Amino acid sequence: MPQQKIDIGIYRPSTFEGLGVTTSWWAARQIAFDYPAPLASIALPLTNAVGFTLKSDVDALQDLPHYAASAMDGWSVSGSGPWLLVPHVPGQGGITELEEGQAVAVLTGGLIPKGATAVLREESGQILEGAASVRHLSLRPEAKLGETLPGSHIRPAGEESHAGEVLIPAGTVLTPAHVALAAAAGHNELQVQNKPTVDFVHTGSELLTSGRPGPGQFRDTIGPALGSVISQLGGIPKGQLHIGDSYDDWLSALSGSADGRNSDVTITTGGTSRSATDHLRTAITDLGGNLLIDGIAMRPGHPAVLAELPGGRLIVGLPGNPLAAMVALITLAEPLLAALANKPFRPADLVASGKDLDPLPGQTRLVPCSLVQKQAMPTSYTGSGMMRGLAQADGLMVVPPNGIRAGGLVPVLLLPWTSTQFQ
Repeated sequence: MPQQKIDIGIYRPSTFEGLGVTTSWWAARQIAFDYPAPLASIALPLTNAVGFTLKSDVDALQDLPHYAASAMDGWSVSGSGPWLLVPHVPGQGGITELEEGQAVAVLTGGLIPKGATAVLREESGQILEGAASVRHLSLRPEAKLGETLPGSHIRPAGEESHAGEVLIPAGTVLTPAHVALAAAAGHNELQVQNKPTVDFVHTGSELLTSGRPGPGQFRDTIGPALGSVISQLGGIPKGQLHIGDSYDDWLSALSGSADGRNSDVTITTGGTSRSATDHLRTAITDLGGNLLIDGIAMRPGHPAVLAELPGGRLIVGLPGNPLAAMVALITLAEPLLAALANKPFRPADLVASGKDLDPLPGQTRLVPCSLVQKQAMPTSYTGSGMMRGLAQADGLMVVPPNGIRAGGLVPVLLLPWTSTQFQ
């Protein structure tokens, strides 16, 4: 039986509930989707357009092909043969018209002269030398029957499309084949929906980007993965910046003065708690920014932040613990990037839980799970600082505060990188 779906973006509070206080998980998703306006469309050269969504139809600017063309290397011939071979004139467009009984050499894609009735393939013809340099063309004895029937090996003008015909409809996600077709149709650029650009700021003086961490140190766990996840969510990843823990580091990084960043969205990791060394909120406020979401009633990832700086740049603040950061990323960045890219919320699947999950009053739990016999089965090793459970997972169970019993239906968000389908 087909699996039920639930649009987890359907929750719409009458106002942005919880601004400045802990926001429910459902409301946080909706705020992240409702707040930003979609980016404008842009014209991109064909070489850059793959992966973007087409905003306007691609029409054939002229017939395709726009002239009768040879489908083979060989000779354009007029009549049934044998033929008098006439010379091709290089650099002058070749011969433009054949009389009955004449032939002229032609390459694949070459212009078919007026009066030509067919193309004789190179492997099916032979040239006979005559007196006074006169040459004749005839069929080889082994040539197939019907080799020079009228129209053979000729691509007529408009065979693929006629001028004005829609070749690629608006809304298509462009592939290399689409781009090649647009080039064949005469286009140099395409009008596409712009994608949001995303840069990253990672904080922590103990953070290592390579090698084995020593006591009191830790590896940057999600930094190497963030660019790929953002691409899977429809964004364009930009540079990554690693900073220390000081207020000045945060202020410089968020203002963009550290590296001249000019992205639509900045994603930060760490600094979202409320200790004396967590400066994200203070830096946002001092830069004149606006906190849209200041904490979410979910586990893990509850200190997550969504904010806007003057000029419109959006900030997604993720906790420092790896699983908490990834859960918060999917909670906030997925709907945010979808809205900016003018895409809908993707639906969640309602799946039977394979296990009892205890209540956690006031908190929505996001539990990594795998699909086992059409049931969502929680994985092991799912502490907020662990990644092993998420690496084994197909999705996240959205467990309500009152918990779920085995066999009960629970919303599941498929992970952006999974190929599993809940059916």
